Amino acid sequence: MSVVGDDQPARRYETVDLYRHGATAKIVLNRPERMNAWSNGLSDDLLTVLRDLEVDDGVRAVLLTGAGKAFCAGADLKEGADNALAGKLDPRTVLARWYHPIVTTIRQMPKPVVTAVNGPAAGAGMSLALAGDLVVAAESAYFVLAFVGIGLVPDGGASLFVPSRVGFARAAEMALLGEPVPAAKAVEWGLINYAWPDAEFAAKAEALVQRLADGPTRSYAGSKRELNHWLYHRMDAHLELEASIQQELSTSADFIEGVSAFLQKRPAKFSGK
Repeated sequence: MSVVGDDQPARRYETVDLYRHGATAKIVLNRPERMNAWSNGLSDDLLTVLRDLEVDDGVRAVLLTGAGKAFCAGADLKEGADNALAGKLDPRTVLARWYHPIVTTIRQMPKPVVTAVNGPAAGAGMSLALAGDLVVAAESAYFVLAFVGIGLVPDGGASLFVPSRVGFARAAEMALLGEPVPAAKAVEWGLINYAWPDAEFAAKAEALVQRLADGPTRSYAGSKRELNHWLYHRMDAHLELEASIQQELSTSADFIEGVSAFLQKRPAKFSGK
């Protein structure tokens, strides 16, 4: 996806680039070699950028996308593999420290956030995408609640954002079967707003964020408050529930088998324990 405005970032972090053009800001997740998977470093950089933009009155609309072929492939399993296999993973702390502040900052930011899904959005990467106010995707992109593949449950707000968009039946299908939902079907289901041909995706996403930046910012902020109050007024408690269940499952035999299978690139053999 091409850059909004200038070709050089206004600020470059280790794992995130920030571009500025007029009243628009563009955040690019920049770990393409790892499909922009969440790491502690990416989490730190992304949260810093989001909090800066939240209080920057010169920014009236934000675009969030990924570098390379993916939007975000979810948690970087290789980063925590040793702890995971030893049953020493601490997802509750990780979620509370990084994931929850990131998605709540996006939801509470008093300006519109467009997530532009340029490629796969998997696991927590899907959670991040659906935290946006408007979600757009390239036609080649897809969405998948990949947690079940390693014996875990949706987190990062996914179990809140998905059913609020598509209802119980489709949310259960995505969570229990873990099958990819192509961008076109995601629009049909109401999971996202638009799916555009890959060749047109960059220009259309940039035009959308520019339209929002030129619009009535306080009106947008008020609409976000209304929608958050109706749909997500128990968001903090729900995120804590996700983290609690994830913590329970992080020592399960199925989780250890799921991670082992992922690292060994083989099908998992779950025991239900």
